Amino acid sequence: MKKKLNCILFIDDDEAVNFLHQHYVEEAQIAEKTVTKQNGKEAIDFLSAAVEGKYEKPDLIFLDINMPVMSGWEFIKEYNELPAEAKGKIVLFMLTTSLNPEDRVRAEREASINGFETKPLDAELLKDIMKEYFPDHV
Repeated sequence: MKKKLNCILFIDDDEAVNFLHQHYVEEAQIAEKTVTKQNGKEAIDFLSAAVEGKYEKPDLIFLDINMPVMSGWEFIKEYNELPAEAKGKIVLFMLTTSLNPEDRVRAEREASINGFETKPLDAELLKDIMKEYFPDHV
């Protein structure tokens, strides 16, 4: 049996997309749990809350750009300021419908972003991410 990721975090305000993405993860049986946050602020609050001195450190984050309250770019700014113990070794992918080429260039320049993909996540992309970033889990 393959080793599962502890947690995958989806940050997206589109409930239908979140449902679809969670379905792919559950079908692939690659994570113990998935967590969904509707905007960057909710995600920052989630990541920065220590429970009994331990932070919830997802192994993989999928981040949308255009969301209410706090956008993906605003999330990245706040995320980069989190203490190291709250971040862990997280793989972060922008997963968006943005067709703005400047978003892709900006993501490529941002050290904390591992990739930039177009929504929706599909089984093939998920498989590719697992092979590249989590080879001991496939």
